[in-house]
Amino acid sequence: MWGVDTSDMRAIHPLWAGVLALACVLAGAIAGYELRGGPVPSAAAPGSPVLSITAAGTLGTVFPAVAFLLGNQSPDVQVPASAQQYQGSLAALAAITALHGAYDVAAAADLRLIPQTLEPTWAGWEVVFASSPMVLAYDPSVAAFAGINGTNWVSRLEAPGTLLGVANASVDPNGYNAIFVLELQGLVFNGSLDAVYGHFFTTPPGSLAVANPATTRVVPETQAATLLQTHQVQAFLTYEAYATSHGLAYVSLDPRVNLGSFDPVRIAGYAQASTTLLTGSGTVVQTGFPVAYGVTVPANAPNATLGQLFVHLLVSPPGRALLEANGFVPLVPAQADRVEALPALLRPDVVSLEPGLAQALG
Repeated sequence: MWGVDTSDMRAIHPLWAGVLALACVLAGAIAGYELRGGPVPSAAAPGSPVLSITAAGTLGTVFPAVAFLLGNQSPDVQVPASAQQYQGSLAALAAITALHGAYDVAAAADLRLIPQTLEPTWAGWEVVFASSPMVLAYDPSVAAFAGINGTNWVSRLEAPGTLLGVANASVDPNGYNAIFVLELQGLVFNGSLDAVYGHFFTTPPGSLAVANPATTRVVPETQAATLLQTHQVQAFLTYEAYATSHGLAYVSLDPRVNLGSFDPVRIAGYAQASTTLLTGSGTVVQTGFPVAYGVTVPANAPNATLGQLFVHLLVSPPGRALLEANGFVPLVPAQADRVEALPALLRPDVVSLEPGLAQALG
């Protein structure tokens, strides 16, 4: 089981006004859609009427919008920002396992994490609902980035005085995915995992990554947009969904590098990258894998029915519309690691994990 340093676990709330505006716009486009089973009357769904969520930072715009739609369809349901926290996926899940928090919904930016950390004690299944390739988000006011594209981004990023932001790999998949991108870029185009990675980290590929302070700053994923807009870093390796939802300038990366493909050949290529993570019980080696988001309803959910309805809405047409509007690529249909364990409400929406994804779970 994973463990993390919980001292940096801070709840980061989204820009709520923007969330409501987006949800309201899309609500008009999906008017008439009804949740399977209808709204949630309090008598039929005992437990707290407040939807509680712990999830990956990248989901901090789209999940509140889905929650808003759920509350809009079910007037007895409350969806306050104060009951939702968005941070690094490992920290988000540790809020359940290490801090024993109770949430109706838990989600991560790596489909491997819920089975590894929550199943079988804290959860019985996972639904994989979306993906998002990695991109290089950047500050367009930086002179070195004039004319930057998917071919020349490395040389522009390595210009003197340019600072790359990355998340903490031991807390956030965004951090280790950034490392994998740098390793794969060097391997694919220069024949060496260290060719690009070595400019930004002082330790060898595959080991515990130590940032080079002259070129790299380790900061929370949820602060990337603010740091770019205030010129504290000049670039940030993050998900296309994050860059899109925050209106950031970004460069798309080669599919052999961006962790965005589920093709078996690409998956094998991604696995050549690796890094070492710190956990509460020591270290563990993590390997490159496609970015795929997973969600579950924890076993100790205050209101499991409410959590299930949220997941149902997430993987239904209204949820998929919100995911696409925020730059995610929805999986249609959604996929589950244990279809037989799904609640009846979700089974019509979900199929078994495709082999290329399932192999990562053993």
